[in-house]
This record gives sequence, structure tokens and C-alpha cells, in this order.
Amino acid sequence: VFNKIEMKISKIKRVLYSMSSIIIFLLLWQALSYFDLINSTLIPSPVKVFNAIVEWAMSGDLFRDFFDSIWRALIGLLIGAVVGIALGLFTGRDQRINLILTPLLNVFKAFPPVAMLPVFITMFGIGDFSKVFSIAFATIFPLWVNTHLGSSTIPIEFIRSASLLTKSKTKIFINVIIPASMNSIIAGFRISIAISFIMLYVSELAGASSGLGYQIASSHLAYRMDKMLGALFILGFASSLIDFAFNKLIKYFFPWVQLNKII
Repeated sequence: VFNKIEMKISKIKRVLYSMSSIIIFLLLWQALSYFDLINSTLIPSPVKVFNAIVEWAMSGDLFRDFFDSIWRALIGLLIGAVVGIALGLFTGRDQRINLILTPLLNVFKAFPPVAMLPVFITMFGIGDFSKVFSIAFATIFPLWVNTHLGSSTIPIEFIRSASLLTKSKTKIFINVIIPASMNSIIAGFRISIAISFIMLYVSELAGASSGLGYQIASSHLAYRMDKMLGALFILGFASSLIDFAFNKLIKYFFPWVQLNKII
């Protein structure tokens, strides 16, 4: 019983520690606004921003915009993850593939994803496909680089020990190389989550009629700074929510991975 109570207290402390910086930031922001130390027209107080979010939610548009943005970000992120991880594993473990693909990938890696968006719109139109493709393009390279580093620096003893147990390269790849690269893959994925939401905002500026990025831009044009800041915070919340869910999935499926050592 005492162990359960201690565990609950420990969880509560962790939640409080995690929330402390956000609470302090909001209180400081509210205090600066209350004492007119900042221009409340340009930077509305947290209370005004919250009221704008409530108004947005009551209209029914918030949930539509939120889910429209989330599915675009998730699909683009998943496509980028599959391609980036696959490239990283192959270039990290096969010297010939590395020599062939890495120079080309380094060239594409230098292309700013934001600058590529007009190209994707020209190729695929202003619909959702160009938005998803731009997010996928931006997230491939952090995952490729991290996975490549992780898979190429596996101690040779791991491979030799596995070779004594099986001659199957497929089994060694699945049971040794991928698990040993998991820390680097997770680090790359978490970076890509943030990048996907940056690209989501940029892509929704071009031809979108819904989404959080669209609302940020339209609120700015209408000089609704409270709603604009609200949409920005919801965009950040969505990114944090995806990162949190990803961490929970990793702990469940890969319990040996030490997430506290990754970012």
C-alpha cells in the first residue's frame, strides 16, 4: 500500500515539475499584461487568448481545423519516417548503397523544405497531397541522418555474436541492427515531429481553407492577435501531444530504450 502511495506521489511530483515552467510563463505573461508592461493590443493576455480559443471552439471550427492539421502532419510524418529510417538503415549498413545514395541525399538535404513547397504545389496542385508531400520531404532527412549514424556505429561484437547464433542476415538485421539503432531512430523521429508541424504551418499558408496554419494566417490578416496566439499555442500543444504519445508507444513496445537519455 505504501509503495503504491509513494508511486502516486512520485507521479504527481513529476507532473507538477513538468507543468511548472508553463505555469510560471503564463503567470508572468499575465502579470506583465495586467500592469501594462507590454502592449496588450499586440500581445493580448493569456485570459484574452483563452477566451478567443473558447469562442473558436464554440463556433465548431476549432475541432475541424485541429483534426485537418493533425492528419496532414501525421501522414506526412509517417511517410517521411518510413523512407528516412529505411534509407538510414541501408546506407548505414551497406557500403555500396552508402557510396551510391549518400551524395545525392546530401544534395537534397541542403534544399530548404520551405523553398521546395512552390515546386510541390506546381507538381501536385494546392490540395492536401502537396502539403503532405512537403511535410514528408522535410522529415526524411533528420531520420535518415540519425538512423544512419545509429546503424553505422553498432559495435562489431554485436554482429559477430549474432553471427554465431544464426547465418540469416535478415534475422540479424531485425533482431540486432534495428534494436541497436533504436535510440538514434527515436531521436530523429522526435526532431521530425517538430519539423513536421513547422512545415504544416508553412504548407497551410498556400491554398488551404482549414487548419491551424490557415487560422494563424487569417487571424493575422484580420488583426485578431488573440486568436492568432491561440492557434499558435494549439499548434504547439498538438506537436507536444504527438511527441508524448510517441514516447508512450516507445516505452510500451521498446521498454529497453532509455528515453531520458534522448533529448
